[in-house]
Amino acid sequence: MRATRAIAAPGAVLAAAGLLSACGLGGEKEQSIVDKGSLVIGVKEDQPALGVKRPGGAYEGFDVDVATYVAGKLGVPRSRLTFRTTNSSVREAALANGEVDMIVATYSITAKRKAKVTFAGPYYVAHQDTFVRADAGAIRNVRDLKGKRICAVKGSNSWRRVIEERKVAAQPVEVGTYGACMDALAGGRLDAVSTDDLILAGFATGRPGRMINAPFTDEKYGVGLKKGDLRGCEEVNRAITDMYQDGTAQRLLNKWFGGSGLKLTTSVPQFEGCT
Repeated sequence: MRATRAIAAPGAVLAAAGLLSACGLGGEKEQSIVDKGSLVIGVKEDQPALGVKRPGGAYEGFDVDVATYVAGKLGVPRSRLTFRTTNSSVREAALANGEVDMIVATYSITAKRKAKVTFAGPYYVAHQDTFVRADAGAIRNVRDLKGKRICAVKGSNSWRRVIEERKVAAQPVEVGTYGACMDALAGGRLDAVSTDDLILAGFATGRPGRMINAPFTDEKYGVGLKKGDLRGCEEVNRAITDMYQDGTAQRLLNKWFGGSGLKLTTSVPQFEGCT
């Protein structure tokens, strides 16, 4: 009997270890961003004033600055950050498979996305508005988009907010990015681009056309983390709070959008809660 027990005991230890690994206890698969000495951060590369990739490969914009500040509060300096272009259509997959550690890329928090992503924040609450050509005087609010060709970026919910939530019978035209949307608008292939006002404000600089200034949603920009990283979410929320309380948020908003004419919010947003 003693020999049998002696043999069985190591097996039980191995089984227990396997169970702990499968549960993610101590396993690297469940590692929080707060445990990492370097971070890969998903951003946009074609959104002026928010996330732009320069010819030399460097990224800049409000989202990039927010991500850099948050990472610094987590103990990761700029020198150990890698920014990676992460378009709307691949954000959930990029977090799930570990291509990026967090995403700061005008990533609106929605109930559907919460099923796949843990969101910290929001770090800013934008509002959906609409940009049209200068000669489109008949388009004054979201209802005037009925029958109009509007941009539908794959992976983005903006066009759905017009057609499905507001029940406006616009015609969605699928386009890869918002930069391409603005080009299509200028080229006459679209009648309107409706999305977050911060995105539109960035693109509007130096382009012909006008913002209709008729916002109709709240877009809560969250920091996307791998599903289940609640510890990381709580630490990011603390960093965002600090960013507003120490004046950094106001400075960054004025830096990137101060000349846009938008009314900017500089108080701490109401957090969604880490789930």
